[in-house]
Amino acid sequence: MNDTTVKKVASAHSPRGENGLVYLASGKRMAMRMWREEPPRDDKPAHKHEYEVLGFCIAGRAELEIEGQTLTLEPGDSWLVPADAEHTYRILETFTCVETTAPPFQVHDRHVHDR
Repeated sequence: MNDTTVKKVASAHSPRGENGLVYLASGKRMAMRMWREEPPRDDKPAHKHEYEVLGFCIAGRAELEIEGQTLTLEPGDSWLVPADAEHTYRILETFTCVETTAPPFQVHDRHVHDR
């Protein structure tokens, strides 16, 4: 039987990671997190992780460098970072976005520095 429990996570009480990352809901197959008002920066080293990331830009601008390509992310844009793809973000203007990961990351059992 499938678990049909409804889960609500209030962002004010969510665990926080580095650089303002807010961890939101997490299930067996995916998880959600938010970057809220991330200040401009360009010192994030390129990295990889074992899960896919699907993102949606709410406000601000950033550049996503992924496997030799550079994408400018603006409000209303969405993107996909495949698992094991080397990438980094350069925040150009105070940036707010929501990301979903699949399979889910776990706050205490996996790294939480993805941006």
